[in-house]
Amino acid sequence: MNPEEMKELQELIAFLKENKIAEFDLERGELKVRLKFQQEGGVSPDLATLARLFAAQGTAAAAPVVLPQVHAATAVAPAPVAAPPAAAEPAEDASLHIVKSPIVGTFYESPSPGSAAFVKVGDTVSNGQTLCIVEAMKLMNEIESDSAGEIVKRFVDNGQPVEYGQALYALRTR
Repeated sequence: MNPEEMKELQELIAFLKENKIAEFDLERGELKVRLKFQQEGGVSPDLATLARLFAAQGTAAAAPVVLPQVHAATAVAPAPVAAPPAAAEPAEDASLHIVKSPIVGTFYESPSPGSAAFVKVGDTVSNGQTLCIVEAMKLMNEIESDSAGEIVKRFVDNGQPVEYGQALYALRTR
């Protein structure tokens, strides 16, 4: 990166910190930047301001620049991207079978608003029984149990976004 691009990057870091933005990705041509700050919460970035900051930027190195846990506006520390945190995995009982989301989307406990949930804690389910729906790109994907047993815990709330591999239910298998 040239000195002008470094200055723009420092301005971006300052802007993101001022507005308490926790995480930000930018792709512009061959330039790929991921900024991740260690702080609670975050807000959506003001895209117009960010566009002005990078309006004059030219091409840059193809390698992504990763800036985790930036503590000062001038600190630039490349490091590997950390894996996403585990989503409330149960550590107390290793005998539980965890049903995980096979896709990214929005979790729904029932087939339609106002109708009864497919399953609830305490229910006994069979292999292949529908547990919930994960909506992805306006497609409703029924998530089926891959094991028979009793539901002992639900990890997500209705309408909550879920990630690939995130725990949805814990089953005590038979």
